[in-house]
Amino acid sequence: MAGVTISPASLLKLIAEIVETPPNAGVFKKDCTDLTRRVFLLSHLVEEIDSAASSSSENDWWSDLVVALQAAKRLLSSAARFRARDSSDVAAKRISFQFQCVTWKLEKALSNLPYDLYDISDEVREQVELARTQLRRAMQRYGSLNSKKFSSALSELMERDVKIKAEEENVESVSETLHFAEEKKQLTKSLSISLAFYLSKDADSERLDKMVTKNTDESSKLTVPVDFLCPVSLELLKDPVIVSTGQTYERAYIQRWIDCGNLTCPKTQQKLQNFTLTPNYVLRSLISRWCTEHNIEQPANGRCGDMSVIRALVRSLSNRSIEERRNAVSEIRSMSKRSTDNRILIAEAGAIPVLVNLLTSEDVPTQENAITCLLNLSIYDNNKELIMFAGAVTSIVQVLRAGTMEARENAAATLFSLSLADENKIIIGGSGAIPALVDLLENGTPRGKKDAATALFNLCIYQGNKGRAVRAGIVPALVKMLSSDSSSHRMVDEALTILSVLASNLDAKSAMVKANTLPALIDILQTGQGRNRENAAAILLSLCKRDNERLVLIGRLGAVVPLMELSKNGTERGKRKATSLLELLRKACQ
Repeated sequence: MAGVTISPASLLKLIAEIVETPPNAGVFKKDCTDLTRRVFLLSHLVEEIDSAASSSSENDWWSDLVVALQAAKRLLSSAARFRARDSSDVAAKRISFQFQCVTWKLEKALSNLPYDLYDISDEVREQVELARTQLRRAMQRYGSLNSKKFSSALSELMERDVKIKAEEENVESVSETLHFAEEKKQLTKSLSISLAFYLSKDADSERLDKMVTKNTDESSKLTVPVDFLCPVSLELLKDPVIVSTGQTYERAYIQRWIDCGNLTCPKTQQKLQNFTLTPNYVLRSLISRWCTEHNIEQPANGRCGDMSVIRALVRSLSNRSIEERRNAVSEIRSMSKRSTDNRILIAEAGAIPVLVNLLTSEDVPTQENAITCLLNLSIYDNNKELIMFAGAVTSIVQVLRAGTMEARENAAATLFSLSLADENKIIIGGSGAIPALVDLLENGTPRGKKDAATALFNLCIYQGNKGRAVRAGIVPALVKMLSSDSSSHRMVDEALTILSVLASNLDAKSAMVKANTLPALIDILQTGQGRNRENAAAILLSLCKRDNERLVLIGRLGAVVPLMELSKNGTERGKRKATSLLELLRKACQ
């Protein structure tokens, strides 16, 4: 399923519905009770995720979580209706299989949760890890999705009962349409600590702009024809392919099945004579027509299946003709922004080392397209490692320092993408990237400032990079953004988020005090909104925790009233920070 996006508030409502499901007293009583308890542990996590952070079609962990929770709700409903005396053995196996699937989906979503990108409290992290531990234990009890036992059960269920399962689970892959219009606006107003922010600039901007908000209540009544569903995922086919047995599957799912070492067709259990995946253009056309008739947008998969074309383009990247190289890199940029499949194929064709070499090209369009290609390719996690192995960081930093503004923006975005892997934070931090990013933060275009802020935020999660950022002058630049008369005032969200990360560093604290940060933080505490007030309270707590003089000062500046209001009406995190600061203020005044 591509880009299932609902707001945190809607997901909290879904969790509440799951938790409030009447207890099952039958065969699956323990399974239902355990699943409900694990889902409840996730409610505090969802409370700490803001709408902007969850609104991206490329935000895989959030989409996986949404799909898993929707499946959990359907499963609990099916299990509640199950009656051992009146049901067949196949029906029991089907529900048992569904518990395996939901358990795996939930664990998969949580295992991909990028803690570093969100301001998630330690308490909530502990709850999530507890849920993951319980899910892993359940998976051991149920059996691995890649085990022979699981594969056999999957094949048997699909062969005998796929139509019943599709109806029983009431598949919502089409009816769960994307509420993008408002949430995309929110994305530009808060810290874009999601890779989707960069996709919206180059890789997927056209697709995102064409997303249409549907009426979910009407859509949910729509039944998807069973033939339009992938037999493995039970989701609407987007890129249907035919295997050697004649069965049709979603490309990504059947490829994953084959990559796990399975040599048979999941539905028929016949041995696959070859692993060729042939596009089913007829079925794709029928699905497209059906989506049009029902006013449902079918996302284009954008796959470029002709590897020979890609290899020819990669060869052209080394052509002596500047024009040839320019045209080739432009075409690869276009391909790389369309889909994950293309990013995989382009990397497999050996494009990454050649693109890295083109970063030092004196031809401006070639350099701009090369850095944007690497940005697009880096979105696929396996490509991050290939880009790092190609020694790209030094050249990317060179582009960040001396390229055109567009090239500098995309260089910053690429560094952010690469830094999502923790080990890369260290390498990038030591490469000289941070001073160049701070310069872009101060002197870039609005988009350039946003790019730099997001990259710096992610790099500063690593403790060793905080000192580098402080020495590069990041604190005065961020404090300036808090001023209401600053041209960068619209960057308040980003500035506060980065300052809250830096506040644990002693040098950063000293720099904040020296930059006269306290009045600006009090002003935000008094007049700011939501997460900004929380971050302001968190920074003040860090700065004043062991300094009575500063505590007295913020009391005089008017911190008490807004802190009291935050302690009563804020989020759990906001309440904790405000309460702790109020207690320190009380002791300081005694």
